[in-house]
Amino acid sequence: MTQPATTRSDRLTSMLPPVPPAPQPAQLTWLGCDLRTGRIAEELPALTPTGSLSRRLGAYTSAAFTLALAGAPAAWEAATDPGRTMLVALADEIPVWAGIVLTRSGGSAGTVQLGVATPEAYLDRRYARDHTWTQQDETSVIAAGLIGDTALDGIGLTIDAPAAGRVRDRAYRGADDATVLSRLQELMGVDGGPEWTIDVRWHSDTTRLELIARVRQRIGVQSASPAAVFTHPGDVAAYELFESYEAGRGATVVQARGEGEGDSRASSSETVAADLIASGWPRYEYRWTPGTAITSKNILDSHAQAALALLRPGARVWSVDAVATQAPRLGRDWQIGDNIRLQVLTSPRHPAGVDMAGRAWGWDWDPRADRISPILAEE
Repeated sequence: MTQPATTRSDRLTSMLPPVPPAPQPAQLTWLGCDLRTGRIAEELPALTPTGSLSRRLGAYTSAAFTLALAGAPAAWEAATDPGRTMLVALADEIPVWAGIVLTRSGGSAGTVQLGVATPEAYLDRRYARDHTWTQQDETSVIAAGLIGDTALDGIGLTIDAPAAGRVRDRAYRGADDATVLSRLQELMGVDGGPEWTIDVRWHSDTTRLELIARVRQRIGVQSASPAAVFTHPGDVAAYELFESYEAGRGATVVQARGEGEGDSRASSSETVAADLIASGWPRYEYRWTPGTAITSKNILDSHAQAALALLRPGARVWSVDAVATQAPRLGRDWQIGDNIRLQVLTSPRHPAGVDMAGRAWGWDWDPRADRISPILAEE
């Protein structure tokens, strides 16, 4: 039987590279786990976030969920018990987000509503104890010691805080009623202070998950050539550069204030961006109290120096709205703290394009809308 002649079009088609398969969304799995042990209580396929999931360095975020009772497993109540459980999101089996269940409401409706906060919120429910540290490492001793104040009847945090090689003096009093969260945020806020976050990962026995309190000089991977590249037009549907010199977002003179009143009040020296003022910038002053019970001028000076470094250029934050199925994958290609590259080929704001690298200080992810939004800060 005579075969049909091969056309020129057929030959050209056979020479072309194969069409890549359409990108697929991450396989999202929700687990309800015991908060203290990380043991998996139930898989929750009927669980749906009502908005975006989010994370921020050195802070906690909140989220809301709906659980459809018609599709819930028999032990759904034990898997979502407020105060005793956490929800964990797996993206292609990689743990990328965890949240402590704090509220649950339901009745005659066929759904239950859950209010959840990321594990950093637990540090705001525990109080720092008495400590006196003299010339001790800021990560392996001071930060780790503060997190250690949550160990008694806590949530089983594994502390990952290798020595940074930077020593500090710190004295804390339990009577000041300062939470562990506030103390860690104060420490992070000094000049060169350590960064921290709480991650979730599989435990070695793979039957449970564990929460890791990570402390580093800088969280994440800071590469001059970031592996994760977001592109507009392309996987980035929209982006925005927010610039501000409003109060609290820009300043050329900074002063940190501590405890006391009047002339007896502890205070840093005025920290001045002399080069900016000399070049014609006005004097914009900013005063604030970085934490409770700070009386050391050296500590206040360090807070002021860190604040001026952030405030002198004003705020420049890039918000990216990317299609999650097309963009670099969260948990696989990048995570919080990493350097990320944003490549804008052209846009009304940047007609000649722009190529910048910034740190992912946080992210928002809306699985239902197929959107991932790293929040990039220029440094």
